[in-house]
Order: sequence, then C-alpha cells, then structure tokens
Amino acid sequence: MTNTDTSSAERYLTVPELAALLRIKERKVYDLAATGAVPCSKVTGKLLFPEQAVRRWLERGQNGSAQTHGVRPAVFLGSHDPLLDWALRQSECGIATYFDGSQDGLDRFVAHEGIAAGLHLFDAASGSWNIAAVDTALQGASAVLLGFAKRKRGLVIKPDLLSEIKSLSDLTGRTMTPRQVGAGTRSLFDHLLNAADILQDTIRMRPVARSEADAVLDVATGSADATFGLEALATQHHLGFVPLVEENFDLLISRRAFFDAPMQRFVRFLQSAEFAEHAAALKGYDISEAGSVRWNG
Repeated sequence: MTNTDTSSAERYLTVPELAALLRIKERKVYDLAATGAVPCSKVTGKLLFPEQAVRRWLERGQNGSAQTHGVRPAVFLGSHDPLLDWALRQSECGIATYFDGSQDGLDRFVAHEGIAAGLHLFDAASGSWNIAAVDTALQGASAVLLGFAKRKRGLVIKPDLLSEIKSLSDLTGRTMTPRQVGAGTRSLFDHLLNAADILQDTIRMRPVARSEADAVLDVATGSADATFGLEALATQHHLGFVPLVEENFDLLISRRAFFDAPMQRFVRFLQSAEFAEHAAALKGYDISEAGSVRWNG
C-alpha cells in the first residue's frame, strides 16, 4: 500500500487506501469522514486521512479502550484555549491538561483518557459547532456538552501587512503557519479555503504548529506572514487581525466527573466576576453562555 505525501510533516492515506486498510467499501469511508468518526482533511476537494492519527484511532478500537468503564484520569483534553487554560489554573480545581487538538481530544475522551475535552469542530452539513461530532462519536454515552465561549477567529498577520492581507484570497504567495490535521482550527481553515475555491498549494505552508500559541508565535517572530488564529492571541502579541468567523468553543464533560468536587469548582468559577473580567481583557470572547448546556447525552 502506498501513501500520499502532501508535506514533509504529514503522511496521508487516500480514500481507496483507507478502504483497503479497514477492509470496507469506499462508500463507508466517505460516511466515516462525513460524521467525523475518522480523522480526515479535505484538500482541493479531495479527502485525505493522516496515517498516524488513523492508526491511533484503530489501536483504540482494537484494545477496546472505548468500552472501558473504569475511572477516568482527571485530565482536560482537546483544543488549547488561552482563557480555558487560565481558568483551569486560576480556579485551583486541580485538573491536569493535555491539549492536542479537538479531534484528538474527542478521540481520547471516547477512549476514557480524560474527564473533559475542549472542542470547536464545525459541521458543514448543519452549519453548527460540536454537537454533530459529539453525537456521532459518543452514541449515547453519559456526558454533557457545556458552552464555554464564542470566539472571534480569523487571520493573524504581521502589523505591516494589514493593508495587503484583508481576506483569504490575499494569502496567495504568502507564508503561513498551519495547524495539524485533526485540530478544529485546521478543519475549519480547510473548509473556508474550499468554500472560497482557493487552492492550498498557492500558499507557502510552514511546518504545522500543534497549538494556537505556537502558530501565532511564528507570526510574532517573523517566521510566517500569517496564521489562522484567535483575536485574543493576536491582541496579546500586538499583531494585525482580520476577523473571518465566530466559533463556538464548548466543553465536553463526563457526567460522572461533572458532579465531582474538582469539576464543580471549575464550573462555579466560570460564573465568577474574576472570570468575566479576564475574558473581557483578552478580547475576542463572548462568555454570555458559559456553563449553559448545549447537548445532553
């Protein structure tokens, strides 16, 4: 079996290759991709599947970890968010973190590798955030999806390029730092490029950054002209920002862990004046629905 190598940092499988690996029909591969059940990316209209993430997904299914009903470790998974990271520490709830992207967090949550996950997964079919992916992945598991914040996301750019980069089409020929496949940021960026009929290979892509902060730091240090990031981080680094979308960043929480003292301490903190003041200072956040139930499994 051959692999499609679209960059020096990632190796991908095509639809026929993944179908052969899983011993299923190609139509089933499209179904898995449409529901978000398998890690994938859409590039110039073509579905590609990151080999490493697919093999991790397979291993979890083979060892039966998704069926394990033991105690979950007190770890917060999913996508990194500067406000969430700060709130977990400031609340003194004692919950550890492992942030490596929304899809990774959802996969690990299903595998009982943590008690919660921060997600911002866009479903193009419904135009909604997180609920479709969670509903498909959990299949009735005991969990709840809480609102955390609506975030302004767009192009974070060098200040001296503000007059030159005003839309996605202006990225052509520019140097950009992307996120890894499986990150909610990457999935949304690929979707927006496809919707705007912009070929990804017209943009000079740097090696992937595995966190929001690392991607923005590339722009701050001059290594990249732009990245697809949060207004909050653009403001922190005194960079230019072109808003493109407002997204829902939600928290998927195990129902059992929700009623434990550490999570209750954290959830109560979301209603505090200290949390509201810090969110306002960061810019780009709307926390009016923080703590509200968006999905109940």
